[in-house]
Amino acid sequence: MVEFLLNPINYSVALPKKAIRYFPIDTTREKQTMSHTIPETQLLNALNWRYATKTFDASRKISDTTWKTLEESLVLSPSSFGLQPYRFLIVKDSAVRAQLQPHSWNQTQVVDASHYVVMAGRTAMTEAEVDRFLDRVVEVRGIPRESLEGYRGMMYGSLLSPGAEARIPHWAALQAYIALGNLMTTAALLGVDTCAIEGFAPAEYDAILGLKEQGYASVVCCALGYRSPDDKYATAAKVRFPAADLVKTV
Repeated sequence: MVEFLLNPINYSVALPKKAIRYFPIDTTREKQTMSHTIPETQLLNALNWRYATKTFDASRKISDTTWKTLEESLVLSPSSFGLQPYRFLIVKDSAVRAQLQPHSWNQTQVVDASHYVVMAGRTAMTEAEVDRFLDRVVEVRGIPRESLEGYRGMMYGSLLSPGAEARIPHWAALQAYIALGNLMTTAALLGVDTCAIEGFAPAEYDAILGLKEQGYASVVCCALGYRSPDDKYATAAKVRFPAADLVKTV
């Protein structure tokens, strides 16, 4: 995945000769097995139930417990190298949402949904961001920092080599979209409606939310809440091409 996202990868940074396994595996832990699967039909029913909600019931709010789960699904989303080059802004302030709406094609979801998430990707990467992540790995896994030198060199070569800076915003945006998919699937399983929103003016969002000064840029948004009984799209048939047209075996 990393090679596809960041081609061509520059491995010119010298790596330790023993750095064959870039991310050390903690062999002291017992191997964990999956013991909490759900029936396939339950997942598919949830995915068939979800749709791009056009009209939210502004009177219905997501409970704190449910929101914490949705928030954790964002935190647990996979990302390239595990670096999480994004931030998720939960816009609660109704005044701020009102400011954002005119720059969102006046879509009502921005102001009517229970929760509104703006996903922002990093516009640049530095050694500090990479090293901060490695510090976190050491803290969580309890492994020596020196055991990560090979992995550090690989990230430096891919993300910090000459010319890489031009690719960072797009790379970070792709990681945010992975998180968006994770969030929307989790929401469907919890019976929460969503609508991904790309129809907005990023520059205006960035200015209102002060993202540029923080080194981020808005990428995509997601409104979450509960569908209005008046939303005609809720009962519309889901239109998809047959699997045979979309999925190919090689």
